[in-house]
Amino acid sequence: MTTDAVGGVWQYSTELATALRPLGVETVLAVMGPNSLSLREQEGGAQRRKGEDDQHAPLDIIHTNLPLDWLATSPTEVTRSAAAIAALATEVNADLIHLNSPTLAADTRFPVPVVAVAHGCIAAWWEAAHGTPPTPDYAWHADLMAQGLAAADAVVAPSAAFAATIQRLYDHPTAPLVVHNGRTAPPPSDTPATPSAFTAGRLWDPVKNTALLDQVAALLDTPFRAAGPLAGPHGETVSVAHLDHLGILSDAEIAQALASRPIHVSATRFEPFGLSVLEAALAGCPLVLSNIDTFRELWTGAALLVADETPEAYAAAIRRIEADPALRTHLGEAARLRAARYTPAAMAGAMAAIYAGLLTPSLQSAA
Repeated sequence: MTTDAVGGVWQYSTELATALRPLGVETVLAVMGPNSLSLREQEGGAQRRKGEDDQHAPLDIIHTNLPLDWLATSPTEVTRSAAAIAALATEVNADLIHLNSPTLAADTRFPVPVVAVAHGCIAAWWEAAHGTPPTPDYAWHADLMAQGLAAADAVVAPSAAFAATIQRLYDHPTAPLVVHNGRTAPPPSDTPATPSAFTAGRLWDPVKNTALLDQVAALLDTPFRAAGPLAGPHGETVSVAHLDHLGILSDAEIAQALASRPIHVSATRFEPFGLSVLEAALAGCPLVLSNIDTFRELWTGAALLVADETPEAYAAAIRRIEADPALRTHLGEAARLRAARYTPAAMAGAMAAIYAGLLTPSLQSAA
């Protein structure tokens, strides 16, 4: 299974690999992209021991140092990475390859069946950010995505909304299979709820609407904290004057920030799933979210969805919750109950069924 240490795919991959173990599926994680300190900390510097059956043993992790597709500067970099992943699959005697970047399937012959999971897409992101198809500098990425989606033996998306986007943008004959992401719930917190708002993610990303949230913060009397980078890998930057910027937080620091159950806010224009929202919901945070297809699918009835993309509309939703303790409690519990649907076990069960459907009869009988 390919993964990376840059975004939410790391959490997705490690949660999935761990939850697959009780189902008899052993996973080798092939880490692409830069090796960050946070990854080394989470991994604990330990590799899974051969013959170890304990599901709590360290995962089998290989650092490939291969470039990530969305950080690559040319299609050649991506196809070379794909060839290296194919060779690695042969080396570890894999029965199946799970690509978390469908572009890797574009122009490579793999020795075993391939499942491609689309966690994002340059063309879909560009449409949300700019309202147009990608410029020529990025069009090659969309071309590789189309080829990879067509070449994979199974294509998966983390929400029906994003599956529909993929089918529309790439004229895919059928919509990708839908397997919602899952996250492990944190331990219950007895920290008193505090009157504050919180957001987390790639703050530099224009689709995240950080500039709008900064204006929202200016309208509030209570703190509005934001976690995540203000600068992106291609020179993108955003400045904030009113948000209380916490910098880049570790998973443990995010969990600590959510323990007091702040109102979690996302004004994003594009989101295939939204792991940061799920993490906040698992902590019992009330949710104030943009009224996009993905959030309607996942959180209708368990969040306040803001249809009007203005600072005043988001500030009004936050103030409404702050002024009504009963509503705050109701929304926090509704979010927690809805989040209970999106578990690692449910995700692993659905993915294991897809894997089994692609295995040869002999492998299925052996399993």
